[in-house]
Amino acid sequence: MRSQASAEKITALMEALGREVTGSGRIYLTGGATALLHGWRNSTVDVDLKADPEPTGWFEAIATLKDNLDVNIELAAPDQFIPALPGWKDRSRHIAQHGRLEFYHYDFYSQALAKLERGHARDLADVQAMLERQLIAPAQLWELFLAVEPLLIRFPGITASLFRESVAHFCARDGAAP
Repeated sequence: MRSQASAEKITALMEALGREVTGSGRIYLTGGATALLHGWRNSTVDVDLKADPEPTGWFEAIATLKDNLDVNIELAAPDQFIPALPGWKDRSRHIAQHGRLEFYHYDFYSQALAKLERGHARDLADVQAMLERQLIAPAQLWELFLAVEPLLIRFPGITASLFRESVAHFCARDGAAP
């Protein structure tokens, strides 16, 4: 098991990927990496990444860097667990450019909905931190949930009624949901 990641380690990973990866592309950070870079957590077990498109040399760089930097890397993003939200790429916020790679925070609304669906205490605390930092607004979160609710049938691991209840409960605190 590798050591936990810090904000400094994530920055070092982005810089190293920029040096090692030979193609261009967009890299989206999500989960704990977003929490660290925004300062509401001090560490995370792994760094969740999504490349879109996957640049040349991406997998080779990850294979080397996870050991060289002593960091756990997961290829994971909200769209693997819930339907992709309309406009997620446009809402993803730029972090930095290193070499031919552009780094972004994966859309905060997608992250929030995936965390509300999972419902773990740490996930709920992350969503609350996103709200407190004005990275999400309950009314838009509810609207985006409604946009993908019909697509939940494609995700058999999700109990749609419980997911809806979780999002409604979170959004109702600000009067954004029924």
